[in-house]
Amino acid sequence: MRIVSWNVNGVRAALRKGLADFVEKCDGDVICLQETKAQPGDVQHVKWPRGYEVLWNSAEKKGYSGTAMLTRVRPKNVWNGIGAPAHDVEGRVLAAEFPDFWLVNVYQPNSQRGLTRLDYRVKKWDPAFRRYLKRLQSGGKPALFCGDLNVAHAEIDLANPRTNRRNAGFTDEERESFGRLLKSGFVDTFREFEKGPGHYTWWSQMSDCRARNIGWRVDYFVAAEKLRPALRRAWISPEVMGSDHCPVGLEIG
Repeated sequence: MRIVSWNVNGVRAALRKGLADFVEKCDGDVICLQETKAQPGDVQHVKWPRGYEVLWNSAEKKGYSGTAMLTRVRPKNVWNGIGAPAHDVEGRVLAAEFPDFWLVNVYQPNSQRGLTRLDYRVKKWDPAFRRYLKRLQSGGKPALFCGDLNVAHAEIDLANPRTNRRNAGFTDEERESFGRLLKSGFVDTFREFEKGPGHYTWWSQMSDCRARNIGWRVDYFVAAEKLRPALRRAWISPEVMGSDHCPVGLEIG
């Protein structure tokens, strides 16, 4: 199965920049989108490429957050949210059950400028998401999750780690929390195939950062250890424009 994930920074804006063409060309069996900033009715006129079913989990607040999944493989089950009303109003999690694994599309909260949402992120959201993954796998089927996780795990995952040490996405608390999740039985799939620096998925829109590749790797595919033998390839597609993030992908099977 070929899976692609992309924070599109607004699905309506991305459609004006060629999202439908990208969906057709990328040949993904499943395409997970984050930060859709839309309700399904906002794009009901769109003709998506043939063969895809579109699933949505939109935020209650219009024009904010949200996830969507385009799939040409019919899932056995689909779940919206993590089962916690305090967290689920923002449309951040959309899960689909396939024969060999659960696929979870997630747009994790940003700690925000001034770290105003750091406590919510690491003390409330992260523990709740870890519990959710544990429940999801309680029946024996492993989980694979992808999306914008809003954290650069290690210094190799951003161009300027020293100057960003206490910025949102690179605080000690966020990095340690993500490390705790990995230690609970998950692998960062990109690092299974690529150990080197210089691979990023988000760039500030200021100071020509993308052209100079001054970026962060905050978009991931993370797989349960049980799925490690099935991993075939993981990649980042920085050449694809249309958002301040670029798509990432995984082949598994």
